[in-house]
Order: sequence, then structure tokens, then C-alpha cells
Amino acid sequence: MATEQELSAFLKGVEKRAFKRSFFHVRDEDAALDIVQDSMLKLSQHYGDKPINELPMLFQRILSNSTLDWFRRQKTQKALFTHFSDLESSDDEGGFDWLETYATNADEAAARNVENLTERKQTLQSIEKEIQELPARQREAFLMRYWEEMDVAETAAAMGCSEGSVKTHCFRAIQTLSKALKAKGIEL
Repeated sequence: MATEQELSAFLKGVEKRAFKRSFFHVRDEDAALDIVQDSMLKLSQHYGDKPINELPMLFQRILSNSTLDWFRRQKTQKALFTHFSDLESSDDEGGFDWLETYATNADEAAARNVENLTERKQTLQSIEKEIQELPARQREAFLMRYWEEMDVAETAAAMGCSEGSVKTHCFRAIQTLSKALKAKGIEL
């Protein structure tokens, strides 16, 4: 049985990765945070007395189910209500000013460093955008296998499908990502 300290350490260890995975699915930071928090609460309330080695699989399954529940609620909500904020344009990008960033009198090495960081950030944003564009099951399999570093059997158990389905989803996700990134000139 997991002790309170083990459970706390486990939740702290999966928190950031679970948030990133949920964010890739729902594309909304607040919703992703809610999903992760709800999943953590459910795990601790209903399965906190399970052995520590069972917690990763249980948490992945709870997180997947919470994400699906969120999508179901959104579908129902969108069918019933119109959000006026969805109709507004979002011209304000958070106040980041490129001129301020590049208008410094730094030496050439610092400028190259900023250029490299900017290029890396743009590449990561492109990769994240392409991951978000994947179909839900492919995205879920891809993130579990390559982000969460789960093996095929664990991923299949968490997704509630066969190992062959996981392999197919991952293969298709990799092919789609590879093609999309190559089209943007990104070679990994």
C-alpha cells in the first residue's frame, strides 16, 4: 500500500507531464489544469490505498477518462450555449514586442544566442502545433509512448485498446508529424 508520502511524491512527479499532455489534448491551459487536478483528486480519494507500482497506470487511465469527460461536457455545452468570447478576435498576443527584444546593443555572441533560442522556440512551437493537430487517439498514443515513456502494454492498458492499435496509432502519428515537419523544413 502506498504511504501518504509516496502518493504525494508520485503526484508531484507526474504533475507537469500530465498537465502538458492534457494541454495538448484540450488546447486550453485552465481546462488542462482542472483535468489534472481532478484526476489527482480521484486517484488519491479512490485509489490511494493501492500499491505504489499500480499508481502510474491508474493515474493514466483516470487522466484519459477525465479528458474524455471534458470533451463530452464541451460538446454538450457548445450545443446549448454560444460563448460571446469565442466570437471576439484576439488581437492582443500578450504584449511581447520583438523590437524591444532585438533593440539592444549586445555583442555578436549574445545576438547569436538570442537567435538560436528564438529558432529553437519556434521549432518547438511548430512541433507542439503539429502534435495538437493529430487525431485524438494518435495524439494520446504518441504522448503516452514518447512523452510519458510508457511501453506498448502500459499504453494499451491505459487507452483501453490492443497493443496492435497502440502501434498503429503511434506509427501513423510519427508519419504525419514527420511529413508535416519536413514540409516546414524541420529535420529531426
